[in-house]
Amino acid sequence: MKNLTQKQSNHDMDIVLTKKPKAPIIIEGFPGLGLISTITTEFLIKHLNAKPIGSMWSRKLVPIAAVHDAKIIQPLEIFYAEKENIVIVHALSDVRGIEWDISKAIQQLYDMLGAKELITIEGIMSKGETSDIYFYTGDAKKRKKLEDKKILPLKEGIIVGVTAGLVLKEKDMNIVGIFIETHSKLPDSMSAAKVVKVLDEYLGLNLDPKPLMEAAAQFEAKLKTLLEQTKQTMEHKQTKDEMNYMG
Repeated sequence: MKNLTQKQSNHDMDIVLTKKPKAPIIIEGFPGLGLISTITTEFLIKHLNAKPIGSMWSRKLVPIAAVHDAKIIQPLEIFYAEKENIVIVHALSDVRGIEWDISKAIQQLYDMLGAKELITIEGIMSKGETSDIYFYTGDAKKRKKLEDKKILPLKEGIIVGVTAGLVLKEKDMNIVGIFIETHSKLPDSMSAAKVVKVLDEYLGLNLDPKPLMEAAAQFEAKLKTLLEQTKQTMEHKQTKDEMNYMG
């Protein structure tokens, strides 16, 4: 596909794409409890050799540019794994306060690409010592497929953040939510690894499970460093009453 630049705006956020995949699966992950989704999408980007094809931007985003390996990391970047036809929305930015804007932008991206499925990932607070994994979908066939893989349906609970904004629009999009319990606000690579295994089986990605935990631990260290630096930079802008779920 020739290189092109397409830009769309919903007045709250801009979406800029240099490539427009047809009917992909979209996987999104935004910083939340345990940074489950961020670690998961980071792993998928690396192991599926996904390439950047665009970004989302808003004036409401925190004006911080993270640098890693001498490269600028976009706060909301869009990657594409061509072989698997998977689009991955990866975020390192604090998105508190603009969750509705982002969920609207994700729906717009879904429509732009004619996506066939949206998979949203989220960590939820564990009630016990286990880290059970759950799913939510309104699609009967997908529900059976996930139940056959011994994933529990989410029957009771509270969904927050960007994921909440998306599942509330399930009539407009084919959505599957993957949720895993976590015990900490800090990066939880163990739980993220379980999510990767579920996605591997559900989507048939043929990922090698052997280096999974080692890679997840490396991502945890990287993300922890970046987020600690961001937190230190933004501390003087945060009030004492703000809930900081980024660690």
